[in-house]
Amino acid sequence: MCAFLKKNMSVHVQNTRMTTAKLRLMKAHGEKIAMLTSYDFTLASLVDEAGVEMILVGDSASNVVCGNQYTLPITVDEMIFLTKGVVRAAQHALVVCDMPFGSYQVSEEEAVRNAIKIMKESGCDAVKLEGGEEILPAIRHMIQAGVPVMGHLGLTPQSVNQFGGYGLRAKEEAEAEKLLRDAKLLDEAGCFSIVLEKIPAELAAKVTKAVNCPVIGIGAGNGCDGQVLVLHDALGLNQGFKPKFLRQFAHLAEEVKAAVGEYVQAVKDQSFPNAEESY
Repeated sequence: MCAFLKKNMSVHVQNTRMTTAKLRLMKAHGEKIAMLTSYDFTLASLVDEAGVEMILVGDSASNVVCGNQYTLPITVDEMIFLTKGVVRAAQHALVVCDMPFGSYQVSEEEAVRNAIKIMKESGCDAVKLEGGEEILPAIRHMIQAGVPVMGHLGLTPQSVNQFGGYGLRAKEEAEAEKLLRDAKLLDEAGCFSIVLEKIPAELAAKVTKAVNCPVIGIGAGNGCDGQVLVLHDALGLNQGFKPKFLRQFAHLAEEVKAAVGEYVQAVKDQSFPNAEESY
């Protein structure tokens, strides 16, 4: 594609509401997709204005918002509450809500009911759930019911107790073959996108080429159609969390602490509020 058409296609995408169809168009044209998490109106407004194509209201809110060690405790109603604020903020980005642990594993009927509840009550554009062939029937029923579904393979944090940690996935041939097969099944079932988390870059690139839907990587190399990070990680708000795949694009933890420290001192020495800041 010539540079002029590529530039204009990008401008068109940026200036209109993102859709699953436009994401597929971006993959077809080789334009990378930027995705970040958000969990509240204020930060989601900034993320949306900065130009990301997708905002994920991740069950990582269990960690960064609620302070839990794992993603497992967060509930459907809590995810809906958080997603509502993000949806109000998003003028451009497509908003995806994570389906939390236990909301889709029990039965296909319950999975569809929870997916519809999330869509109706939060106003999000799509849901995301973890797993491959094991949850394929539920995914098919969701899509048949009109719910856009994003898949998630590789390191699936909701299965942390089964995996025994957050290590690299699909290192061995058998698991790599299963992951590739699962990705193809999700694509054939109609998933509009698939997240690949913490798998070898070579495998992620192979999967990306093997499926028609856009593939979003996190710790999966540069061969995917796009990337996603947890916002608090990317902004350097999470202290002490520095996995290999993470690049901190800011170091806000130190700035926030410094600003709060200045505020505390100003209150203590009575320099705040001053005359101009008083009525």
